[in-house]
Amino acid sequence: MLLTVPDDALAGLVSGLAETGAVRPGQLLVHTSGRYGTAVLDPATRAGALPLALHPAMTFTGTSVDVQRLAGCSFGVTAPEELRMAAEALVIEMGGEPEWIAESARPLYHAALAIGANHLVTLVAQSMELLRKAGVQAPDRMLGPLLGAALDNALRSGDAALTGPVARGDAGTVAAHVAELRRHAPQAVAGYLAMARTTADRALARGLLKPELAEELLDVLAGPASEGAVASEGGAFREGGARPDSSAFREGGARPEGDGLLGDGTPAPESPETPENQKTPEAPGTPEAPTTPESPKTPETPATPNPPDSPETPNTPEPPEPPESPDPGTSGGDA
Repeated sequence: MLLTVPDDALAGLVSGLAETGAVRPGQLLVHTSGRYGTAVLDPATRAGALPLALHPAMTFTGTSVDVQRLAGCSFGVTAPEELRMAAEALVIEMGGEPEWIAESARPLYHAALAIGANHLVTLVAQSMELLRKAGVQAPDRMLGPLLGAALDNALRSGDAALTGPVARGDAGTVAAHVAELRRHAPQAVAGYLAMARTTADRALARGLLKPELAEELLDVLAGPASEGAVASEGGAFREGGARPDSSAFREGGARPEGDGLLGDGTPAPESPETPENQKTPEAPGTPEAPTTPESPKTPETPATPNPPDSPETPNTPEPPEPPESPDPGTSGGDA
């Protein structure tokens, strides 16, 4: 029985087959998922099935050319040791090349293929779109020979096949690329920066990119959209590390030793300068301004309270003299 369903649907399908008795003891049960080994087939294995994982490392379109592509195609094979020869024989019979993959390595194996094939489609499609915007009438014809040569060189030589402005350290060219992408295809900027940082990382580690040229390139790649991409310990670019040659990013990176920062980034040596700022506590000397309390000496102005001499004016109560004017006759009127 051959199971060719999406990875996420496989476990449920196997459980259903086992529960309904659709699997017979001694029956070969094969799946073509890249992510899984034979453990996903355990429910059927307990029912007596013989589990095999045979994943063709090939992209299929659902057309007649798919069968032709199986010839010479590598298969990621995982099976119990006692079934290994049977699994390899099936692959060879289909014209493929068996490649043994351990159960625990299946997810990593599948991720590697996704990077190399699935993401390549995205990059090529995006490249063709940009070429059309640049006025190229047949971007596929232009890219075909270039991509073929790049792929062939990469398969033969690995990182030694790196070429282009990032590997050369042409920071001005990379900056121009980023500016144009922001203007014409802003959705492509994040991908460009991510791939440029990875390319620079590998070129620097390989010795293709000179550290002195990497400095200016890092400034470009550490722009707003890169969100603080920095270099790693070996001089390679990563998130959150220090630049090659111990130089620091202006934004988001670790600073070099002796730059006035502690390991946690807090200012240490400069803090002693702040104690000098504590000379501003001489401003407490300004509390000598409390000599302004000498202004309370102005209370000597209370000497002006000489006007209390004016209370001597109460001598004016001399008006009581008019009471002396009343005649005795008036006092008799009081009787």
